[in-house]
Amino acid sequence: MKNGQKVCLTIAGLDPSGGAGIVADIRTFEKFGCRAAAAITSITFQNSEKVYGSSHLTGVQVRSQIEPVFEALDVAAVKIGMLPTAEVVGSVTSTLRSFKARNIVIDPVMTASSGSELIEQDAADAIVKELFPIATLVTPNVPEAERLSDISIVDQAALREAAAVIRRAGATNVLIKGGHFETEANQARDFLFTDNGLEIYEAPRVTGVSVRGTGCMLSSAIAANLALGHDLSTAVSIAKNYLHGVISATRVDHE
Repeated sequence: MKNGQKVCLTIAGLDPSGGAGIVADIRTFEKFGCRAAAAITSITFQNSEKVYGSSHLTGVQVRSQIEPVFEALDVAAVKIGMLPTAEVVGSVTSTLRSFKARNIVIDPVMTASSGSELIEQDAADAIVKELFPIATLVTPNVPEAERLSDISIVDQAALREAAAVIRRAGATNVLIKGGHFETEANQARDFLFTDNGLEIYEAPRVTGVSVRGTGCMLSSAIAANLALGHDLSTAVSIAKNYLHGVISATRVDHE
């Protein structure tokens, strides 16, 4: 790309209100100076308050979006969000394998902020079985990690156990986002599990504001920084600081 600009591809759902999904991913890629490419998996009908429904694309339609991107561009990283059906999961997996995609970050989106289900159960099973083994990083929040591991995460011991289950399922590296935890130090902590052990990333918890799409922004920021050549630990640290800045700025705007 011109001036060495890195290309990041997002494969995710469209939130027409722009708070999450592909729009949030593109915005984040561009914040880090990367060129954004996108493949839509589902058109959702939602705003900041409610999900009214969705219309899912077929596996063929999703693959037909991804293939031309890889054929024309040197994709340096891939961020994967909402994959609504097992058919779409299979199509995405086979396409990424065929192009030997690198720096794959999976945000296993399952429910909207409002609590509405976004994917079918067999899709969740397929993500674990088919996509996790080719992922560089999987970034579930606590409820998603509970669903993936079938473990109730009530403390850090349970969190470690859940991460171990997810890693045994095929995910080499797992970042469990601990925003749902309340801590004595009032810190928002994320927990990165790799072959090298556990790293904990902290930022002061920002209260008094609710920001949609934080998971999308964090995973996209990690993917962008992997594309830029940072190692995983550094990419997560930069992304964590970036997200904290976004949330803090949102609070200031609301004051």
